[in-house]
Amino acid sequence: MNPSQKVSFDDTAVAFASRSNTELQKMYWLFATMNNNFLVKTGGPLLETAFKLHLPVKFLVKPTIFQQFCGGETISECTPTINKLAESNIGTILDYSVEGEGDEKSFDHTMHEIIATIEKAAGNKAIPFSVFKVTGVIDTGLLEKVQDGKALTAEEQSAFERGRQRVNAICGRAFEKNVRIFIDAEESWIQETIDQLTYEMMAKYNQQKAIVYNTYQLYRHDRLDVIKRDYENALKGGYYLGGKLVRGAYMEKERRIAAEKGLPSPINPTKEASDNLYDEALKFCVEHINRIAICAGTHNEASSQYLIELMKQHNLKPNDERVYFAQLLGMSDNLSYNLAHAGYNVAKYVPYGPVEAVMPYLLRRANENTAIAGQSSREFNLIKKELVRRKNGKH
Repeated sequence: MNPSQKVSFDDTAVAFASRSNTELQKMYWLFATMNNNFLVKTGGPLLETAFKLHLPVKFLVKPTIFQQFCGGETISECTPTINKLAESNIGTILDYSVEGEGDEKSFDHTMHEIIATIEKAAGNKAIPFSVFKVTGVIDTGLLEKVQDGKALTAEEQSAFERGRQRVNAICGRAFEKNVRIFIDAEESWIQETIDQLTYEMMAKYNQQKAIVYNTYQLYRHDRLDVIKRDYENALKGGYYLGGKLVRGAYMEKERRIAAEKGLPSPINPTKEASDNLYDEALKFCVEHINRIAICAGTHNEASSQYLIELMKQHNLKPNDERVYFAQLLGMSDNLSYNLAHAGYNVAKYVPYGPVEAVMPYLLRRANENTAIAGQSSREFNLIKKELVRRKNGKH
């Protein structure tokens, strides 16, 4: 590819090269359904109720929405997805998407599961990252209490320390196995505690390169300032900063809670403000790439194109290990496959877990596709375009 050439995100031949006609038809009907707001709003709660009542609906869910957005029910079930993505030079980020029950047994189970994803990734170029949520291994109430500066009881202090040890066990294993690990961002009222734990891990394990990555939600108006502060602290501490840049996942909840508490919203006032901040964060990170490694977790075509331009401006090769693009499995294949085809580092988040346990995740995906202006329509129109192209026999 000519380096001055733009990567075309409209090239459906590349985007869907790995999909058979049958698979594409199936995707067509799935996205057509998700384009229907009424079906998503009524179907989601019905499915949740059916699972709670133990009705036999798994046979409907697994070959449809589950197969589109998840790799399997277990790590080993994800192997065909990992291999298929690897054929197109796309990496896998195994994402254990089961929402924990909030007790010590559940926290320990999640820790062992995350470590198992690290073991799977070790020495496997097809799995460049692992990922986890701190709320999967530490009680949310404790994280909030620590952030609020409230005194912990002896029992709470012990529980928090066990949580810190779980975080350390995960990051320590990632360091031993040379597997980069993302610590996901969460709600603003626990994020500072998560950040502090993440900085501890970075100072410990990022001495040679970025192993531990923090996640920055750029729909929050203060996050670029936080990235700049974290960069300065990394310089002072003599370690590398790992940053996964996303727009964010809790907007409606954040605004609602801020309003209820009479606090200013942490969210940017407009989508345009979030987009601008995201791109400014990309620019800052690329300008300081000697100390920062980034993953641009985005489905936004303009931001993806902007990062390509920044890399060219700073003479970074498309396959520079310090820069990755990432999208969710089953979404924005026009970005993932065209970027990978052009030689850029790309990975897909591949959620997994028992069908009934990942239903909250799947329903969020369906709602997001319906709620994000044009997202579902964009996917749907690209699929339609490719079906027409194949029907006309174009190559």
